[in-house]
Amino acid sequence: MTAIDGLALALFFLCWLGYDPLLRVLAHRSGSLNSDMLTIRHAWMTAMTHREIRLLDSQLLGHSINSGSFFASSNLLLIAGVGGILFGGDQALQGFTAVGAEDVPVKLLEAKLGLVLLCLARGLLDFIWSIRQMNYALALIGAAPEVHSEGDRIAFGEATAEVLNPALAAFSQGVRGYYFALAAAAWLFGPIWLAAGVLSAFALLVWRQSASPAARAIRTARRLIEINRAPGS
Repeated sequence: MTAIDGLALALFFLCWLGYDPLLRVLAHRSGSLNSDMLTIRHAWMTAMTHREIRLLDSQLLGHSINSGSFFASSNLLLIAGVGGILFGGDQALQGFTAVGAEDVPVKLLEAKLGLVLLCLARGLLDFIWSIRQMNYALALIGAAPEVHSEGDRIAFGEATAEVLNPALAAFSQGVRGYYFALAAAAWLFGPIWLAAGVLSAFALLVWRQSASPAARAIRTARRLIEINRAPGS
């Protein structure tokens, strides 16, 4: 591994591991899509406790579970494909040079594929944990008691949201793994490609969280929810 490879790899891990801390900083300063969605889901679960029939809520959450299952299945197939190449012997690895990949020693090529595999494996674990937590939230929706006290409704909604929010946060982390897996795959063509790939993925993710049309619309919706939930509104 050359010095440029080492620097590009360090940049990769800096962006990968530093993304969540950066989001927390953005959330405190100007807001981020993920932090705004926390408030919206809390409002959703509170509204759920006021509905006599909660079929809509269970259907919406069931759709999220199906999405998580689809991504987890796709992730598992990608892991099997990359793992098959990684452990398929020298003949499988030599095929990369035919498609324009950088001609490097086998051990370094294995390290590059291992990085892709690491991103995908982390994403798979996130999807699995997300699905389990969403099932817990679905059970809470089904078990929501017919309470008449407004304080009890709010408390139960908040408790359900405290399960649902980490579930969908884990789902987002799993999807994010695809971005970084693509950036890791760019390393096959050289360290400059790895650096460009991870910076592009990082910038795209930050833009979508803070400045995309979806982020701006959700921020507006969050403010409206907070105004209507404020005492005396």
